Amino acid sequence: MRNRAFSLVELLVVIGIIALLIAILMPSLTVARESAKGVQCLSNLRQMVVAANTYVNQNRGRYPIAQYSAYNAPNSYSYSWDFTTVFNTITSVRTVEPGLLWTGRTSAQVQQCPSFDGRSNTVLDPYTGYNYNTSYIGHGQGEAIVAPAKASSVRASSTCALFGDGQWANGANKYMRAPLPNPGDVTFVARTTGTQGFRHRKRTNVAFADGHAESLNDAFTAAQSVARGTGFLGDDNALYDLR
Repeated sequence: MRNRAFSLVELLVVIGIIALLIAILMPSLTVARESAKGVQCLSNLRQMVVAANTYVNQNRGRYPIAQYSAYNAPNSYSYSWDFTTVFNTITSVRTVEPGLLWTGRTSAQVQQCPSFDGRSNTVLDPYTGYNYNTSYIGHGQGEAIVAPAKASSVRASSTCALFGDGQWANGANKYMRAPLPNPGDVTFVARTTGTQGFRHRKRTNVAFADGHAESLNDAFTAAQSVARGTGFLGDDNALYDLR
């Protein structure tokens, strides 16, 4: 008996069915992929809170300072919560190492949001996408309050953001800012550089001082020039404040 071959019409029907199935499944696969990235991002943020609490226990109850600079010949140091840059003034060589949050030890890639493909505002930072509550927690050199907050001063730990998806018009600034001035950063004016990115299917991931992380969708787009897809965590400082 001769084997029956597919006719051209049958072959076209099969191809059409396969194409239809792909068209049906692709949106679901995209959603599943983005959901997986969101889960990984939340995991990264939780690890940051664990690191912050470890730092608190080792540093007299204070969170890491957001940033400061120092010089110890021949090296100039730019310390930041996520990465520290060392510049040798003799050789002009720059090196980057894990920042204050990690006390020099971490897998640095934990600081890359899997859904962010933009650039960092700090040229040498190898990973990017997250920011740290500088208005109320980290403070830092040049701020109205320099010293970082004590963990004991955080009375509303479940609603005080520590880390989140940082993003603004020109990339990912790693210093989170509250929408309204407060005693900690009353002199700071460029608040829209410290907004959050709502990049997880129009949601933003935030890790709080009590250790939990969640996705929020209540972006506040003020009359200020907040870039598309970015915003603050509300129209006041409630989710940034210690109280």
